[in-house]
Amino acid sequence: LGCRIWLLFKRHWRQTLTYWSVFFSFGLCIAFLGPTILDLRCQTQSTLEQITWVFFSQQFSLLLGSCIGGLFKKTLLSSLSALFSCTIIISLVFAIIPLCYNVVVLSVVLAIAGIAMGVIDTLANLELVKLYHKDSSIFLQVLHFFIGLGALVSPLVADPFLADENCVLASNRTSNSSSSSDLQHLRNSLAGNGAGLRNISQYALYTEGTVITNVSYAFWIMALINLPVPAAVLALMYHERLLPCTRNTPRLLEGDSLSSTCPDGDTSQGHGSVFSCCNLAKLRDRPATFFIVHALGGAILFITDGIIGSYAGFVYTYAVSPPLLITHKEAGYLDSVFWASITAGRLAFMYLSYRYTAPKLIIFSLVGVTLVQCLLLIFYTSCVFLFIGTCMLGLFISSVFPSLLAFTEDILDYKGCATTVLVASASTGEMILQLLVGMVRSLS
Repeated sequence: LGCRIWLLFKRHWRQTLTYWSVFFSFGLCIAFLGPTILDLRCQTQSTLEQITWVFFSQQFSLLLGSCIGGLFKKTLLSSLSALFSCTIIISLVFAIIPLCYNVVVLSVVLAIAGIAMGVIDTLANLELVKLYHKDSSIFLQVLHFFIGLGALVSPLVADPFLADENCVLASNRTSNSSSSSDLQHLRNSLAGNGAGLRNISQYALYTEGTVITNVSYAFWIMALINLPVPAAVLALMYHERLLPCTRNTPRLLEGDSLSSTCPDGDTSQGHGSVFSCCNLAKLRDRPATFFIVHALGGAILFITDGIIGSYAGFVYTYAVSPPLLITHKEAGYLDSVFWASITAGRLAFMYLSYRYTAPKLIIFSLVGVTLVQCLLLIFYTSCVFLFIGTCMLGLFISSVFPSLLAFTEDILDYKGCATTVLVASASTGEMILQLLVGMVRSLS
């Protein structure tokens, strides 16, 4: 098996590395908003309630992009062209954000980025499944590891440029100005979508006055960090003779094409957008198990990705509230511990995917997630176990998406809409569960 995996990778290393780098771009874009939101509030001179709407704008657009991403899957040219366009858009968004001085304009720009992220999410998963089929599990694990890597890099780049004090100085500034500890508390509370933030009025956050923020440099640095990704996609298009200047020459992989691992020679059969997957003419003769597999897989990822989004967004708020009352500084580490555990878990599951089948990994992960959630409920007054449980939850939940995607596509013989449906279900769960947890939190 090890030799087979290595030979497959050598055969498709250009495509594989390109798709992995594209997911780094996705991770870079998904994690920057939480740490920089207060500085963006200052830049747009908006209220905290107004700026938190950009979370919803990005998340909803990501869901929309996930749903339509399959439309670009018809040919390799359309797929790579879409990935190139989306990664370029992400760099442009990073470069343009510092020029957005109105919260509505910022929301529109982030919505465009969200659509690009959603298309990347669907297409990169689809392309790897198309390349490797029954052997795709380990490569999907690496793909999702790169999300975590990008999500770790983004806050690290932003941190040196974040304002330590109120970045809008009012002309009649008083001693009621928010302290640096208050601002750090707000940043940690806004790590999710901001829906659960309460008692906003107690913080003196001015909207009129002199804006003092250096966060623009962070976005320009991230734009530069991301530029090699569209360059890599463009290089792959050149290698595959898909650019206008190279179309008259024979493709290098003619006779050893990307679809050579497909059982029936038709790698795109069944795949498309969520809307094309709902075509009644295509679904009429499908057996009941076809719908059950899609529904069950979608439901699992709706819950697990929803847990990731809501837990990361609200574990800090839970930690600083009764009965735990952890200090703001200590509670601020929880989100980093969670994402680091997810990244480390995906790194570990690369090896486990080589040793064990996808069904075993799925069962192991889901049992682990359920057990940890139960233990967190039992030891809800323990500060120590909150950190231990956060680490364990991240490790167990990290593998669910790539393992389930590989297994679902396999049992459907790569003829269903598994990738599109699962990606859209995961995005929906992440958005809706965060909103629900935020609503419950705000009412408590």
